[in-house]
Amino acid sequence: MAIDLTALRAHFPSLETGLAYFDGPAGTQTPRPVADAIAATLTGPLSNRGTISPSELNAERAVADFRAAYADLLHLPANGIVHGRSATQLTYDFSRHLAKGWKAGDEIILSRLDHDANVRPWIQAAERAGVTVRWIEIDADTTELDLGSYDRALSPRTRLVAVTAASNVLGTKPPVRRIADRAHEAGALVYVDGVHYAAHHLVDVPALGADLFVCSPYKFLGPHCGVLAAAPEFLETLRPDKLLPSPDTVPERFEFGTLPYEILAGATAAVDFLAAMDPGTETSRRERLTRSLGSMHEHEQSLRTRLQEGLRAFGDAVTLHSNAPDRTPTLLMTLEDRDAREAQAHLAARDVVAMAGSFYAHEPFTALKLKDPALRVGLAPYNTTDDVDRLLDGLAAFL
Repeated sequence: MAIDLTALRAHFPSLETGLAYFDGPAGTQTPRPVADAIAATLTGPLSNRGTISPSELNAERAVADFRAAYADLLHLPANGIVHGRSATQLTYDFSRHLAKGWKAGDEIILSRLDHDANVRPWIQAAERAGVTVRWIEIDADTTELDLGSYDRALSPRTRLVAVTAASNVLGTKPPVRRIADRAHEAGALVYVDGVHYAAHHLVDVPALGADLFVCSPYKFLGPHCGVLAAAPEFLETLRPDKLLPSPDTVPERFEFGTLPYEILAGATAAVDFLAAMDPGTETSRRERLTRSLGSMHEHEQSLRTRLQEGLRAFGDAVTLHSNAPDRTPTLLMTLEDRDAREAQAHLAARDVVAMAGSFYAHEPFTALKLKDPALRVGLAPYNTTDDVDRLLDGLAAFL
């Protein structure tokens, strides 16, 4: 199993600039097939959904293809796939949907490891409902979740546990299935932020134990939008506020207004592109995704090892904060006596794109007392050993 990296990179117009991109956690580069799918759908013929004219049928096909693609990617039925403008928007929406059933005295559990998109919506919903917020803390030495604090927080009063499948800054992948099993034993729902996880791993929502799982296609070569996945029978139990004439079927009842059919087509094309990276002789799209994303994982982990070894050679000049044994190919670092934003500018002048900041990870930065800004380096499928070496050379010149 292996990806033909030269063939893969040929699909990305942005790589023709000669830039080396390490900002994947903020959003990956886009291959031509995704852009072509968007353009072809948008130029139509296209109109609102229907069953008569070609333009109506094209809109219907874009929706159906999108749901089928993300059903394959996330391993849930197509009518459990909900489109949203972003993962943040979907989490805000579903925080309101779920909070309708909360009452004073109930509790929810959040994680100090999470992006604020899986924190603030729940805190604000809890405040409105008079619900207590409890926390899973971070072990400062390992940058993993402190599961002892989780066990202490969990109780029969817990209604929801919200946790990331992978930290967008540290790369840490907590044991989501263990967390979910304990939550379900207590009668709580589990909401998983899979935005960073889905960019680096084949997702199996039922295997993770997630009742709701959210991700963002633009983190894995697609257009800017969000996707939420849940079992259709669970979605049937939720009653969102909606327009009276709008569909009440699942999942349409959660999608407000006209869908962006061209974006759906681009998101579908991204899944097909992922499945074609190293498809082998597999027949189903899920099987092709399994093989291709397995090869992608091997490639990214190899680059991560090379990058880590190079960074450690800088000694005390670079402090790596990504310490968990099980993590994505994303590294967060601070630079001794140097400003990370100056490092970002220095690298950019050398055509290397890496970002400095705190990346909406307010809780991890606060809990671990991390210096803001820090430098984050995230690998993507199109990165090469030459990219890694250019990054290391650029940092050496800066330090």
